Amino acid sequence: MHVMMSPTHQSSARGRRGSPFVLGALAVTCVAAGCSHNPRVDEASPVAARRNLLLDPDTTLERRAAPDTFDVRFSTTRGPFVVRVVRGWAPRGADRLFYLVTNDFYDGARFFRVLPRFAVQWGAPGDPRVNKVWETRTIRDDPVRRTNMRGFVAFATAGPNTRTTQLFVNLASNQRLDKLGFAPLGRVVLGMESVDSLYGGYGEGAPAGRGPDQDRIAAEGNAYLAAQFPKLDAIDSARVIRAVSLPPGAEKAAEQKPADRAPASATPKPSPKARRTTAAAG
Repeated sequence: MHVMMSPTHQSSARGRRGSPFVLGALAVTCVAAGCSHNPRVDEASPVAARRNLLLDPDTTLERRAAPDTFDVRFSTTRGPFVVRVVRGWAPRGADRLFYLVTNDFYDGARFFRVLPRFAVQWGAPGDPRVNKVWETRTIRDDPVRRTNMRGFVAFATAGPNTRTTQLFVNLASNQRLDKLGFAPLGRVVLGMESVDSLYGGYGEGAPAGRGPDQDRIAAEGNAYLAAQFPKLDAIDSARVIRAVSLPPGAEKAAEQKPADRAPASATPKPSPKARRTTAAAG
């Protein structure tokens, strides 16, 4: 399990609308280029019906490349938001996310770490059985090709090559995370107001704060969060709503203007107790 770094955690790990990079631009590019939907979106449902691909992962599907660009709609208790993933930014991360989303991994997950002016983190499974499978199913790091600006999304980590399932959205311009190896794989293109409104009253997680303890989330899942942190917002569903292959260069996105900066010591963090000391806070 992973933990994003925070303003106060001393042994942490890694992890607007209004720009030209908006939903709809992709459709124009796709039609003009004659590209088509990636078949994996259609294949996922019948495959999953025969086998639970979260408790018993299919390594062949895991190794398949995700579409060049795909949009994920997160329906939440505060409203929906859409993340556009560009595989060229972080290929390994994009492939992992595509596998997880097409197998409904994030359904029911809580936004267990919400720190205003820093980041929102989620992706710890609500089912401890699923966590047991995925907390050690790591992927190698991607080079950092985009900066951690407001609205950009990356995997949280517990140090080098420890990404598993946890994601975070930058709520501020956190460029210093670039040097720590947090590689953005996409950005919120619709619904950033929903992300901004997620409940953050519990603050930093244990042991640095009074918020949820990631080790207990791993062991007890949503039962622990519902009992002790009932105000946390949750994901109702996360689905790929567009997946396309693009000609070279068509996935180029517009730059985003700098937003508010996070506290100098903040950083993202994800991982079990054994890994919490593997990444220094920024």
